[in-house]
Amino acid sequence: MTTVKLDVFKQLDIRVARVISAERIKRSDKLLLLKVDIGGGEVRQIVAGLAPHYSPEQLVGREVIVLVNLEPKTLMGYISQGMLLAAVEDDKPVLIVPESEVKVGAKIT
Repeated sequence: MTTVKLDVFKQLDIRVARVISAERIKRSDKLLLLKVDIGGGEVRQIVAGLAPHYSPEQLVGREVIVLVNLEPKTLMGYISQGMLLAAVEDDKPVLIVPESEVKVGAKIT
């Protein structure tokens, strides 16, 4: 396992976010297009490979954990401005979510 120094970890901007919309991306069996509120009035677009495991309806309104300072990447013609964090269990993603309701935009430290 590779280790990282604490100051490297502190460079990651990980926040509680709320999914405000989700839709399937046409021409893709795996990708969903999400809009997430990351706090401070900022909404980000994220492309996530969750479609085989989560319907759009299961995600809208949920609090999730998002890495917001990841370099943007274009997938299927859509710009993804972050990454939802998930664990993998039996080759399926399991979203990491707060144990109780937390203010949108709260930083994960």
